[in-house]
Amino acid sequence: MRTHERVDGAATGRAPWVLVVFALVAASMLLLPLLGLLLRAPWSTLTTQLREPDVLDALRLSVVTASITALICLVVGVPLAWLLARVDFTGRQLLRALVTVPLVLPPVVGGVALLTVFSRNGLVGQWLDDATGITIPFTTTAVVMAQTFVALPFLVLSVEGALRSSDPRFDEVAATFGASRQATFWQVTIPLAAPGIISGAVLAWARALGEFGATVTFAGNVPGVTQTLPLKVYRTFQSDPEAALAISLLLLAVSVAVLAALRERWLSGLAR
Repeated sequence: MRTHERVDGAATGRAPWVLVVFALVAASMLLLPLLGLLLRAPWSTLTTQLREPDVLDALRLSVVTASITALICLVVGVPLAWLLARVDFTGRQLLRALVTVPLVLPPVVGGVALLTVFSRNGLVGQWLDDATGITIPFTTTAVVMAQTFVALPFLVLSVEGALRSSDPRFDEVAATFGASRQATFWQVTIPLAAPGIISGAVLAWARALGEFGATVTFAGNVPGVTQTLPLKVYRTFQSDPEAALAISLLLLAVSVAVLAALRERWLSGLAR
């Protein structure tokens, strides 16, 4: 036992200084920009800056569109995650790979892709414009669609992971008692995956709130119509950097709140 303890002590002893140095460099690359934002933020005029009507309009639009996006992601993303986790079918690996593409695709490319489909000359947009006169790009609907494109994978992957970590034998037991697959989904699968669903929804909401590239490309930057908080930061920074810092601080606060909400202890408490 003593030998085992000595081995453990050697393995977990003082960290090599080289690793510590590189770890500190990595931490500084992440923390210094945030520290700079906090130090340069106009604290004395912060409340006034955030009460500007155009900032409040952008905040309202951001919260509303992000909430709608999170709801859409829940409605369509949970069934997709269930399909990937519980159903064995040809092409499942390909579908999973395609679901993750928006995670690595530059958001502006996502906006261009949406334009190729839903613009007036797009694959779907041309038919939609001819049949109904509806034009999607550069509208609030386009904001939601752009946000959904980039946020949906976060929910799908989170829920799929939760479903894979839950024991599928519970589904089998429910089936032996005569429950249909749909009843099993609602009464057994969803409650077991609830922590993953909640965390996925929060992540999708936060990702939608911070979306910029796809939104500005597909929806534009029209105040009161498509200008969300990130787009407001971009436009304001060109004329009033101090106000842009104030808005950026608001987005930082939201991000920190999301991280706090997604703590493992909080999620485990919900599971109980």
